Order: sequence, then C-alpha cells, then structure tokens
Amino acid sequence: MTDQKQKIIIKKVKKVSEEGGHGGSWKVAYADFVTAMMAFFLILWLLTMTSQEKRIQLSTYFKFFSIFKESGNSFMGKSSEMFNQPGESERKIPREMQGTVQSNPETFKESIKQAIEEKLGDIKDQIIVDVVEGGVRIQLVDKEGKSMFDLGSSKPTPLASRIMQVIGEQIKNLPNPVSVEGHTDSLAYKSSAYGNWELSTERALAAKKQLEGFGLNPNRLTRLAGYADTVPFIKENSEDPRNRRISIILLFPEAEKKAPLTPQSLSDNFQDILH
Repeated sequence: MTDQKQKIIIKKVKKVSEEGGHGGSWKVAYADFVTAMMAFFLILWLLTMTSQEKRIQLSTYFKFFSIFKESGNSFMGKSSEMFNQPGESERKIPREMQGTVQSNPETFKESIKQAIEEKLGDIKDQIIVDVVEGGVRIQLVDKEGKSMFDLGSSKPTPLASRIMQVIGEQIKNLPNPVSVEGHTDSLAYKSSAYGNWELSTERALAAKKQLEGFGLNPNRLTRLAGYADTVPFIKENSEDPRNRRISIILLFPEAEKKAPLTPQSLSDNFQDILH
C-alpha cells in the first residue's frame, strides 16, 4: 500500500474592516459643520441686506415680546410693520439721518430738557421728560386753563402745536423708532357712540400728524395708540386734568433696563419735576 502524500494548502485571510480607516461617521460630522456655516453666513447676509431702521425694530420686537400677553409694552411696534408688504417700495432711512442713531437715552433726555428750558420755559411744567425701559418718554400734560386739546376735541391747541414744533425739531433727524400715545381723564361722555377710547386715539393721531408736519419721518412710527383713562397720570384722582396727555416715546433698543412704565413711576417723576 503506497502512502499518498497530501498537499496541505494554508490560506491566509486578511480581515478588512467594513468601515475602513475612521469609518463614515466623519462625513456626517463634516456635513453638519458645513450646514451650520452656511446658515451662519446666510444670517450675516440677511443682516447686511436689512436696513438699519428694520434691525432696530426687529431687535426691539424680540426684546419686549411676550407670548403670555396679547401686546407688549405700550411703545412696542407690531411685527408685521418691520418688513415691507408685497408691492411696497423699500423704506429707507433718509441719507441725512444715517449713522446718527442715538444710543444713550440719558444724553437725549438732557438734550431735550435743555431745548424745553430755552424755548418753552414758561410752560415747562407741562412737559415731563423721563427715561423708561427701552427709551425716552416726552409727555404733554394738560393744566387748568392750559389744555393741549379743547374739551372733547381732537384738534391741538396753539399751545400743543408750539410744544410739538420744539419736540419735532429735536427728533426729526434721528432714525430711532417713535411711538405716540393718547390718554384721557375718566370723565364720561353722554353719548355711548363716542367715548374716551375714540378720543384718546384721535388725539394721538392728531399729534402724530403734527410731528410729521414738523419734519418727523412717518416711516419711523412703530406704534400709535389710545389708552383712554386706563393709565392715569394722577392715580389718586382719575378726573385730574393732568391725566389728559400725549406721550411721545423715542425708542432706544440698546438702552439698559430702566424703571418700568407704571402709574407710580409717573407720579414720582411728576413730583420730582414740581420740586
């Protein structure tokens, strides 16, 4: 019996990882990075293409917006007013106003108070200037025998027009957003078809038109509202003539947080000015 030699074959198998190298996970991370960078540069581009006025309004909107309230602060503009509606021409800040945004409310407050002292010294006690959260508020209050509007009327008196002219001259060259508010006392009308809500709103509108007549760019207006007698100036007496007033608010989006707008702060500020 012949022995048969068997040929033994040894096969070496080299195991290769299916993922190879560091695998494919780096591709996912790289794709996420590229997507994030694209979004970042898109935001930068959008900010560059957006006008300075709209950036201010947008910043203010998110600063004061609250999902728990139907409306924000009294000088807050509507989000729909930040951008042009289809078919509208682009709203631009006039060339002479570009680059002159006031960012210091205290500086503007002193500036407007100085102008009032020089040009309206005889009636300065009817003009209250204070810094509120996010801006500077200028209030024109009634006084016995010296009203801003005739009783029951939305037509400004010569006294109101005189004050409006001085204020208009001080704010017309600034691109800061502006809001105008109307307030009344609690005296009721006999007619139910027309009341303090309508009157306060119409007076705010009349004040807005006067400011525009004295040079205010209408595109700067972010809010116009009437509050009737809901925010009294003199809370101890809702019928006090000083509750009848117009508030003009120059908005400073970058301003530090100041005392909020409350009836108590209104009273305190007024007492400070009297003394």
